[in-house]
Amino acid sequence: MQYSVDAKVFPAGEGAMLSINDMLAYFEKQGALRVSDLHIKNGTQPCYRIDGDLVKLKGGGVTNEIAEKLIFPLLGEKNIDALKRDTAVDCSYRFGTLQFRINAFYENDGLCAAIRALGTEVPPPEKIGFPNDSWQDIVRRKHGLILFTGITGAGKSTTIASLIERINETRACRIITLEDPVEYVFTQKNSMISQREIGRDVDSFAHGLRSMMRQDPDVIFVGEMRDSETVSLTLTAAETGHLVFSTLHTRDAVGTITRILDFFPEGRQDEVRNQLSLGLRYIFCQKLLPRKDGKGRVVVMEVLNSNYAIANLIRKNKLEQIYSQLQVKTKNQTDEKMITSERHLAMLVKRGVIDLREAQKWANDLKSFQDAMDSDADLELD
Repeated sequence: MQYSVDAKVFPAGEGAMLSINDMLAYFEKQGALRVSDLHIKNGTQPCYRIDGDLVKLKGGGVTNEIAEKLIFPLLGEKNIDALKRDTAVDCSYRFGTLQFRINAFYENDGLCAAIRALGTEVPPPEKIGFPNDSWQDIVRRKHGLILFTGITGAGKSTTIASLIERINETRACRIITLEDPVEYVFTQKNSMISQREIGRDVDSFAHGLRSMMRQDPDVIFVGEMRDSETVSLTLTAAETGHLVFSTLHTRDAVGTITRILDFFPEGRQDEVRNQLSLGLRYIFCQKLLPRKDGKGRVVVMEVLNSNYAIANLIRKNKLEQIYSQLQVKTKNQTDEKMITSERHLAMLVKRGVIDLREAQKWANDLKSFQDAMDSDADLELD
């Protein structure tokens, strides 16, 4: 059966019919910073995620036939076959000025898709919303592991793309990425960039990392650390003279370290702690919160800079002491530049950028957030 992105198949009410291209055009109209996702599910109306909340389209519910006619044109034959075989597939799709990341899958009611919008223009680091100038240290670094963590949709891919693009603009080096799927497409500038997609160019992250060591990279981006083999190879790459970016789905810096250790059996954890203490440079834990004025969302970050004290706490398995380092090592100097997400939340509330109640909902530690709000000290970094 032939599928078309222009086929008007969804009854949107008052006699209007929409194609999947009509639905994607809404992202361009409103901007990917405000409208981040489109969800299509059998049995209900399609939903956009606007400023973090789900908003249903008017009209009737999606049937399985309509779902196929909306989703399959974005996938292509190869991915449709993979979806039917494996019950889920990841791929990407370009529409106008936007790149979309698509996860199509089967569930209890039938076919579903989560469609994430990514701008094709990468924002500069100055526009991301870093709470300090730690990003400047990163784009100058030659080696070490830089981790970005947070829930799905927290903006991790955009932040990493911003840093890679700045390196691409300012340094002559070899950059290789492993992504599932490729999200932001880079143009060669000062650097030479190769972007490899899992399932298209390479079988797995682990396979790609093993072969990458023979491809002379300076900068490596591993889309996600999903298993112990990928984690181990990523840590080794960071130890052996490469600048490595990767992501995890964790909510704070201490939880990120714990999650990495949990990939391994107890007998290997001392070895991994030692690797982390030597190779880790920064952890950035991101959240995207709606702005108080209703005009889009803003980044909230927790920043861990793995200085000598942090590395020693990791090596000695005293992770419970790390948070206090994030609270006090906030000066704008090389071995500090840290901040808790609660402190950054308080800064943004006091500047009128986000609402107090919204900040309270997203604080990992409500007492620490309240302490930051009650402090008479200037909340700007020293």
